[in-house]
Amino acid sequence: MAPKGPSKQELDRRKTVGINAETVTNITSTEFPGHYPGEDHSWSLSKYKKNLRIKFHKNLPYDASFSIIGIDASLANAIRRILIAEVPTLAIEQVFVTNNTSVLADEVLAHRLGLIPLRGSVSGLDATDVFLKPDEDNGIVGSQPADYNTIIMHLHVECTYNESADSNERDPKKRFHNSDVYARDLVFAPVGRQLERFKDDPIVPVNPDILIAKLRPGQIIDMELHCVKGLGMDHAKFSPVATATYRLLPKIDILKPILGLEAAKFQKCFPEGVIGIERVTAKEAGTEGSGYEGHEGKEKAVVRNSFADTVSRECLRHDEFKDKVKLGRVQDHFIFSVESTGQYPSTNLVLKSLKVLNLKARHLKRALDMLEGG
Repeated sequence: MAPKGPSKQELDRRKTVGINAETVTNITSTEFPGHYPGEDHSWSLSKYKKNLRIKFHKNLPYDASFSIIGIDASLANAIRRILIAEVPTLAIEQVFVTNNTSVLADEVLAHRLGLIPLRGSVSGLDATDVFLKPDEDNGIVGSQPADYNTIIMHLHVECTYNESADSNERDPKKRFHNSDVYARDLVFAPVGRQLERFKDDPIVPVNPDILIAKLRPGQIIDMELHCVKGLGMDHAKFSPVATATYRLLPKIDILKPILGLEAAKFQKCFPEGVIGIERVTAKEAGTEGSGYEGHEGKEKAVVRNSFADTVSRECLRHDEFKDKVKLGRVQDHFIFSVESTGQYPSTNLVLKSLKVLNLKARHLKRALDMLEGG
């Protein structure tokens, strides 16, 4: 007789990380052949496709939240790391100083400029090549500046007196012209094919109100800025995201009824909306073994939205709840939060990260094929 497969309760237990008062249990993956006698957990594409689900919770232009269900933690972490460090983006790389008489040193000012997020035509940015730096050890000659890999911007600001200002005026913005240098003062200078690629959506700072420097009459900043595409692994200014994180879906199981004043106290142990208060129905009170016998009409605690829980374990600090609730996280349900710096929409970044991951897998497969052939 063939061995009976595990029950749904057993499968749920296996993929739930136990959150205890001071420990975390059941954190290792068990879905591999031979771990459970008589069960086949060998990987298959059909099974993977069947279990894989993607659900969006928030899809704003530069702030997205979504769940990926049915993948391993290694794959989820690979997506997160690629989002942070391996999706190419545009940033100011070289600063050619013609004149800088501000109080900021050239290198400090150049560093500030490099950290200003830029945006423009997505198709134009996609058509811009990554600027390769020379690497003699790996035989890389490097790139030369051209219209397909370098974007030029100019910054020319001079502070002068405002002749029409009142003699007793103390506000520098009214006493002087150009007392503050903002990101909006960066001017895009397209050349060659860039004239067509960025015709309708030129390169500009994501936030025009970023303060770059303060000037006083007689001080000038005159620079030419070369913007190139690079990777976040080389410098944080090339990272396309402000945050890219994931967390496991919280799970809250109420094992025994929590009634009356205890229900109200239990509700306060969680963020708003996680736990709700309902009345015990006549059907529940009349069901033997439900735990609600004789409590019809009383208030009870129920789980409303475990998604919003922060897993603070506050309820486990109270002795009256220790045997009535069990906290956990679902091992294969990853809730991603991706906040773009503005160059690409968040959803575009997720697709780009998956393309990079796919390319890495192809390179690995090609290398393995070469080993087998050799």
